[in-house]
Amino acid sequence: MIDAESRQKPIFEFFNIDKIFPGVRALDDVSLDVYPGEVLALVGENGAGKSTLLKVMNGDYEPDGGSIKFRGETVAFQSPAEAHALGVRVIYQEPEILPDLTVAENIYMGELPTRFGSVVDWSKIFKMAHADLERLGVGETIAPEAKAGTLSVAQRQMLEIVRAVRTNASILALDEPTSSLSEADSEQLFEIVEQFRQAGVGIIYVSHRLPEVLQLADRIAILRDGELVAVRKRDETDESELVSLMVGRELKELFEQRTTVQEEIALKVEGLTTARVTDISFEIRKGEVLGFAGLVGAGRTDLAKALFGEDKLLSGKIFVNGKAAKIRNPKSAIKAGIGFTPEDRKKEAMVMMRNVRENITLVILRSFSRMHFVNRRKEDKVVADLVDRLQIKTPTTEQDVNKLSGGNQQKVVLARWLARSPDVLVLDEPTRGVDVGAKAEIYKIIQELASSGIAVLFISSELPEVLGVSDRIIVMQDGFINGEVQAKDATEESVLRLAMASHLSNG
Repeated sequence: MIDAESRQKPIFEFFNIDKIFPGVRALDDVSLDVYPGEVLALVGENGAGKSTLLKVMNGDYEPDGGSIKFRGETVAFQSPAEAHALGVRVIYQEPEILPDLTVAENIYMGELPTRFGSVVDWSKIFKMAHADLERLGVGETIAPEAKAGTLSVAQRQMLEIVRAVRTNASILALDEPTSSLSEADSEQLFEIVEQFRQAGVGIIYVSHRLPEVLQLADRIAILRDGELVAVRKRDETDESELVSLMVGRELKELFEQRTTVQEEIALKVEGLTTARVTDISFEIRKGEVLGFAGLVGAGRTDLAKALFGEDKLLSGKIFVNGKAAKIRNPKSAIKAGIGFTPEDRKKEAMVMMRNVRENITLVILRSFSRMHFVNRRKEDKVVADLVDRLQIKTPTTEQDVNKLSGGNQQKVVLARWLARSPDVLVLDEPTRGVDVGAKAEIYKIIQELASSGIAVLFISSELPEVLGVSDRIIVMQDGFINGEVQAKDATEESVLRLAMASHLSNG
């Protein structure tokens, strides 16, 4: 615990920080402070300057103007090692672990305990690692002897935290720590953040997820185009104001109103049953956005994978444009006129070491080919048109997609299906891990898809966007459909009540 007097003095202060890259002012006169035992959230669109500010804090970047104080003393970090020596630690979005080494080796890299001068004391290192893992409450789930490459995303995140704070960090910055975590893993992370808060650690928390920001933060700093536009106390703001400050628009303005639903049915599902969903029946009309809501484990993703041929149907029928579709695998689903953007775009939707052009034309390459030769001029024109239409921010279509932001990666996946023009497009969490500005652009693309006559099945865990994007909403629970509502008549409360209906009826 930290005494009350110490909590009144900032532990870390930015004064008038500027950072300029060729043609870009990434930070413009930013002044900000964080106190011991405080969670300061940092929010803003991609490109707002959040990561740049963290890199200045960590000694990765030297500011082009302004100064930094740590515990009241002016400091000028020349490297991350200098920042670490004072207890300043930044954990970036992608954990930097060595997969072929053990958990213990990753934790104590560069300072492995030895005996007889040069022999690694493995017994000691594993005991030390277990104690550090236990301190954060993950000793039972992460074994010191395990290879780091075998860990889950959540476990790798915890390993990175253990490695960063085992030397008693004074200030800790977390950059999008829950972007790849489940709800249960996120809750465990929140408990660890609370441990640090109680111990007097100053925490900077960067996240696109505004509900968790409002849950965790004491204060919220909003960056836009490299400038600090506002700092709000948690109990003096809400999600709508934060969005407005981040993008300069009200939350309700992100969703465009339209009337494009046609009479013709594009997709009809009768009694669809797999190992994970039971007796699912519904239909979507051309030009309609049908939202699917539900709690974690409700079966929405399982339904999506069944429609795309990734999960085996035990029974039921699928009709596309009135014709029975025999879907046995993704290839047959695409042939039937169904497209799919999965929840985990990096692992399941993209070839990360390939470029933008190749990822976009993945499902239409045959249309550019003759005698096994690709007509690159035709391919380049189609790709250039889609990049322009969807405003994909990339220096060139030959840029590897792993170098794009999450929002632009998602737009590349959507461009792929715009090029294919399916009759039905299943979107599973299409805005996960992207900033508010990119979300608004993705909502617009979805509306354009519907306006062109494509039937869109839209899955999201964020109720405001389900309500804002959809024409109708189907609510699932435990693999069943619990109910259906018109989006114009629905509220977050009414949808959540349907999602929990059986629990409510039992309790």
